[in-house]
Amino acid sequence: MVKVDRRIRKSQEAIKTAVTELMMNKDFDHITIQDIADKADVSRRTIYLHYTDKFDLLNKLITEHIENLREICESTEMDTGYNNMVFMWFEYFEKHFLFFSALLASKGGSFFRKQFLDFFIDELQNGKNGNESVSGAKNTELLKDQLVEVQFVGGAIIGVVEWWFTHEKPLPPSVMAERIGAMLERNLDTNP
Repeated sequence: MVKVDRRIRKSQEAIKTAVTELMMNKDFDHITIQDIADKADVSRRTIYLHYTDKFDLLNKLITEHIENLREICESTEMDTGYNNMVFMWFEYFEKHFLFFSALLASKGGSFFRKQFLDFFIDELQNGKNGNESVSGAKNTELLKDQLVEVQFVGGAIIGVVEWWFTHEKPLPPSVMAERIGAMLERNLDTNP
C-alpha cells in the first residue's frame, strides 16, 4: 500500500468534508469549486491537483464509501447472519452520518442511489450474509423470481436507509439490524 503524505491526506479530507457539508445546505449543481475551496480552506489549485472537477470529487467520495462497505462485507465470515451484516452496515452509516444524509437528501443523490442500490443488490446476490440459496443460485444463474426478490429487497433497503437518515436515526443500529435482518430472512430464504 502506497503511503500518502500527511499534508496531502489532510487536504483531501478537508476537501471531502467541505463538499459533504456544502451538500447539506446547497444543491450539488449549485456548489462551485470556489465554494469547496473556501469551505476547505485550500486553494482551487489544490482541489484540481487531486480531482478533475467537482463531479470527479463526488464520484471518488462515493466510490470510497461503497468500497469501504464492500470491505466490511468481504471481511465477515460466510456464515454471518443477516442481522450481523445489517448491523455492521448501520454502524458504518452512523459513523458517516453526515456523508450519507447529505447524499440521500441531495438532488444530486440519484447517481449515489444507483451505486448504493447496486452495492446492496450485489451483496444480496453474492450471499455474503450466509444465505446459501441466493449464493448457490448466483453460481448457476439466479432464478427469475429470485432476481425480482433481490431487486425488490435492494430497493426496500435503500428506502429504509433513506428514511433512517431523513428522520435522524430514530432507532439504533441494533434495532435496524434486527428488523431488516428478519425481513431479509423472510424474503430471501427459500429453504423449506
